[in-house]
Amino acid sequence: MKKTARDPRISIGELARRTGVAVSAVRFYDDKKLLPSVRSAGGKRLFPRSAIRRVSFILISQRLGYSLEEIAGLLSTLPDQRTPNKADWQRLSRQFCVDIDDRIARLTDLKNALTGCIGCGCLSLQKCHIYNPSDSAAGQGNGPRYLMGDNPPES
Repeated sequence: MKKTARDPRISIGELARRTGVAVSAVRFYDDKKLLPSVRSAGGKRLFPRSAIRRVSFILISQRLGYSLEEIAGLLSTLPDQRTPNKADWQRLSRQFCVDIDDRIARLTDLKNALTGCIGCGCLSLQKCHIYNPSDSAAGQGNGPRYLMGDNPPES
């Protein structure tokens, strides 16, 4: 049976072709419940046409550094009963903008902290007399304590 332009479902191969991802990736996203699908009488996966946008959203979200768990949480806010509309996508876009602004602020803080810490040239918290005299950061826990947000003791 030939598909028509009005057919509300597309095959896994068509979804892969339209989005530029491998069939195995579509299958993976479906198995992770990131995409809505149904099975045909013959057991083939069929997707609503709106899955094209969902796959694009997944790809963009991954490029922005979101985990599949985070992406699933975002996608779960979209309606299941209808194709997401412009307002639905704008709501997610606003959420992205808030998160991106937060990431920029944290990266700026990290950049400034790196300039102070690595910029001194000693590259050793055990020997650093400026930011970590007597290895005082060790008492605050593992890892680069000052770069993780802990404050050095007052001089």
